[in-house]
Amino acid sequence: MTEIVTGEGKLYLATVIHLFSRRLLGYAMGERHDAELVVASLHMAAATRGGGVRGVIFHSDRGSEYHSRRFRRACRRLGVTQSMSRAGSCFDNAVSEAFNSVLKVEYLHRHPLATRTEARLKTATWTTGFYNTRRLHSVCGYRSRTDYERDHQAGPTMELAA
Repeated sequence: MTEIVTGEGKLYLATVIHLFSRRLLGYAMGERHDAELVVASLHMAAATRGGGVRGVIFHSDRGSEYHSRRFRRACRRLGVTQSMSRAGSCFDNAVSEAFNSVLKVEYLHRHPLATRTEARLKTATWTTGFYNTRRLHSVCGYRSRTDYERDHQAGPTMELAA
């Protein structure tokens, strides 16, 4: 989870990223840093994959929202296995930290955001219209994430990171 600064105050962004392609599968934004936000991002990721995520491994840091009963219950209902990083180790969740950095450095810091609504719209537009579909990545053989997934037809053993 990361903070997006706006003229109205902070907006929190929770993400779910497919480790195979680094594609952003799900996200949720809100004014509070809580379990509801991470559950919403997990549900969006499941919907993006057509609901069939049983057996998926979801890796996250040890934030309280990922330890919450609400999030554990959502994982259990979807058939998702939770995996958590070691305490105090930011390197265990490097893919998510890298996404947050790219979002901020390449886009958000260059476009001052007056309102939370503007932040929601611009972040959603950038991730779906550029990051997943046009931004190239070395892991993907310097192709876009969506092209890479399409070419490889990722199966049900995918891993996710928050």
